[in-house]
Amino acid sequence: MIPVEVATAFFAASVALALAPGPDNLFVLTLSALHGRMAGWIVVLGLCTGLLVHISAVALGLAALVLASPTAFLVIKFVGAGYLLWLAWGAFRAGAAGAGDSKVEQLPAGALYLRGIVMNVTNPKVGLFFLAFLPQFVDAGRGPVALQVGQLGLLFILATALIFGAIAWGAGALTEWFGRSPVVEVWLNRVAGVVFVALAVRLALAAL
Repeated sequence: MIPVEVATAFFAASVALALAPGPDNLFVLTLSALHGRMAGWIVVLGLCTGLLVHISAVALGLAALVLASPTAFLVIKFVGAGYLLWLAWGAFRAGAAGAGDSKVEQLPAGALYLRGIVMNVTNPKVGLFFLAFLPQFVDAGRGPVALQVGQLGLLFILATALIFGAIAWGAGALTEWFGRSPVVEVWLNRVAGVVFVALAVRLALAAL
């Protein structure tokens, strides 16, 4: 069992990291502003599910294998960049078509959830981050390392859900305030497209 003081320090660090600007919280901010807070919360759920994949990989040592294989790293990275470009294309098309094409009702919960999972899982930097971050709070003298990684991972997911959920709530207010304006909806789609392209470029050009 992880001591309370260690768990508290890790949770505080996780909150700070969730607040720091990055691809995932920017992704939540953009989709929440575009489709509403409920859509944002579903995306957050998908992102947290993706974190489970990374945490499990670290606990099982798979992240170290990816780190040792530049080819695997590149494949995952460019799949993620390609997915973001696909989202950007859809956003630009919706913006050009006018209002009504991007309403949240036209994006099923399952599709939003999948977007969150894919966004997180195809970012290998997340797994490598866990590989570097979690061991700082692990002590082999406290028991099985994999179990400790799992416990810390759940704390990180809790911090992420709270912070990203708050971001979704705040950004989703934009839809409630401006959602009835076709002009604003078009521009929100265009902004979303630019954000997705920027995220794709950032991911593709990230150093190994």
